[in-house]
Amino acid sequence: MAIVGAFDIHRSQLTFEYLDDRTGELSRGRVAPADREHLREFLARFRRYRNVDFAMEGCTGWRYVAEELAGVGATAHVAEPADAAALRGKKRRAKTDRTDAAHLRDLLVSGRLPESWIPPECVLEARAKVRLYKDLSEERTRWNQRVHASLFHLGVPVIAGGLATGAGREAISRADLPPAVAQAVRVGMEAIDQRGAQINGLRSELVGIARSQPAARALHEQLFGVGPLISVFIWAEMGDTRRFRSSADKLRHAGLDITVYSSDDHRAPGHLARQGPAALRWALYEAAKSAARAASPDHAYYASVRARQGAHRATLSVARKLARRSHHILRGLGDDVLADWAIAAAKRAA
Repeated sequence: MAIVGAFDIHRSQLTFEYLDDRTGELSRGRVAPADREHLREFLARFRRYRNVDFAMEGCTGWRYVAEELAGVGATAHVAEPADAAALRGKKRRAKTDRTDAAHLRDLLVSGRLPESWIPPECVLEARAKVRLYKDLSEERTRWNQRVHASLFHLGVPVIAGGLATGAGREAISRADLPPAVAQAVRVGMEAIDQRGAQINGLRSELVGIARSQPAARALHEQLFGVGPLISVFIWAEMGDTRRFRSSADKLRHAGLDITVYSSDDHRAPGHLARQGPAALRWALYEAAKSAARAASPDHAYYASVRARQGAHRATLSVARKLARRSHHILRGLGDDVLADWAIAAAKRAA
C-alpha cells in the first residue's frame, strides 16, 4: 500500500491532498491551526502504510512538516517554488490552496517534481547561525549609518575611526545636540553596542564550528582569503555539492551567473541572477576581495579584469572562481561534508 500526497503550507493552515493507491480514494482537507501538534495528529493515520510520500514547496514552514513526516516513516519531497510554478503553465482557473496541493501531488506522481535538497539538521542549524550573523551585521550597519546621518545633519564633524571607538564616543558626548536628536543618537549607540556583543558571541560559535566540521576546515585551509568565519558560511549554504551535476550548476544556485547576454559580438554587462542564498553570495564576495592583495594566487587575473571592467566586476569574477573551487573541494570530501559539527565539538572538548 502507498500514499502519495502534497501539502500547501500557510501560516494558519496546511491544505492537503493525498491518494491511496490501494483503494483509489482521493482525500482532501486542511490541518488547522498549522502547528506540530495538529500535524502530528493528522499524520498518525499513515503509520500503518509501507510507502508514504508527500510533496511541499520550499517555503517558510517546510522544515517542521518534513520533520513530522519523517517521524511517521514518510518521505518528504521539497519542491523548488519557482520551477514548480513554471510547470503549472498558463493559469486557466483561479489559483487556490487546494489547486496548489493538487498541482504538487500531480508533479510527484508523474515524477516531474523539481526537488530541492533537504539538508540534515547539523547543516540547517549552521545555516540559521550564519544567516543570523549576517542579519545582525547588517542591522548594526544600518544603526551606524543612522547615527552618522543624525550627526552630519547638525554639522557635527566626521568622527575618525568610527563611532564605537573611545574618540568617537567622546566626540558624541561633546556635541551640542537638540534633545530629540540626542535621544536618537543615544538609542542608536545602545543598539550598536548590543548588536556588537551579539555578533562577537555568534562569531565565536561559528569559528568553533569551523574547527570541528571537516568541510569548513578544508575550505579554510585550501582557499586563499577564506577564513574560519567565511568557511562556515560557504559550507552551510552550499552543503553537499554532489547533488549538482557541475560547478556551473553551483554558480546558478548561488545566483552568481550573468542573466543578460547580447546576440552580437559584444556582451552586455548584464545583471546577477541573485536567485540563491544571499548569505552565500556575501561570503564569496567578501573572500574574493582578498584577490586585491599581491599575495593572492588570483591577483594577476583580478588586476587584468579590474583594468578592463573595474574593481567590482573583477571581485565578482574571483567570487565565481571561489564558488567553483569550493564546489570541487566539498564534492571531493564525500560523506565528511555532512559530518555533525556538534558531535565533533563534543569529542574535542572531552
